[in-house]
Amino acid sequence: MPIGRHITKLSGYAPALPTPFGEDGNVDIAAFEKFCGLQVEQGSTALVVCGTTGEAPTLSPAEHATLIQIAVGVARGQVPVIAGAGSNSTSHAIELTREAETAGADGILSVVPYYNKPTQAGMYEHFRAIAQATALPIILYDVPSRTACGLADETVARLAELPRIIGLKDATGDVARPVRLRPLVGPDFRLLTGDDATALAFLAQGGNGCISVTSNIAPGLCRNMFLACRQGQISTAQRWAAPVAQLTAQLFRETSPAPLKYALSLLGLMSPKVRLPLVETTDRTRAEVTAVVAQINDRYADLMIGPFGDTANRRRAAQAG
Repeated sequence: MPIGRHITKLSGYAPALPTPFGEDGNVDIAAFEKFCGLQVEQGSTALVVCGTTGEAPTLSPAEHATLIQIAVGVARGQVPVIAGAGSNSTSHAIELTREAETAGADGILSVVPYYNKPTQAGMYEHFRAIAQATALPIILYDVPSRTACGLADETVARLAELPRIIGLKDATGDVARPVRLRPLVGPDFRLLTGDDATALAFLAQGGNGCISVTSNIAPGLCRNMFLACRQGQISTAQRWAAPVAQLTAQLFRETSPAPLKYALSLLGLMSPKVRLPLVETTDRTRAEVTAVVAQINDRYADLMIGPFGDTANRRRAAQAG
């Protein structure tokens, strides 16, 4: 089975896709469809839509369903589509999950309830209720920097016993977590990092892959780093990790996905527009993003997202800086 072919065996790098907006503020359907196609062509192992990078809190129910349907139509079963369907209201999370299932998603990414600060018992019951309401596999999403609370290892282990819950996206930056969790969850449970900055260390400790912001820009670089790590070629993986780290540092200079969307706008792939309460990047961040993209593209154009290899777009990026 190819890397990442099915969600229950998911491995490698899957981009957390941004949602492009047009000048009128509406979802840019054509840009999103094109971007999904580029990611499939570049060998991404899944399409992750309507998550944090997709500005999910600002999407209407109709937009949420439409984005999933577009990704499913582009993927055509070549790669799975994982839909963000989380909420701090259990009933709303169930509603989003069922809508994603109807829209054709292959799996669900379900975030720890934010703002409410539930106990571990409350989080367990939240995810158990979602699992009972769907036939889709569920990947838990632990991101305490955004939710103000996190899943304990013991709670992950309890949830892993439920048949629908098949993995964890860990955005804690705790690179030792795969070593701790693996004996608790078994060999088949998917341990995926959501923190690009520490991804190589997470993978080296036994992680299965990464749901990534950076791979939106450099899918080939991320894939090469992952494959080298999986094959035990750590020094090679570290060499690939250097340009990935340079990109990652700039893509998180300000709150994601604003720097990412700016980088993609330089290439004509989407507008830099984000929805309030996010705002577009500062001039200083734009200059830094432009410089690092141009620098890395000069060396690794064939490993970047398609249009980075285009001379006109590279010139545009240089002029924008």
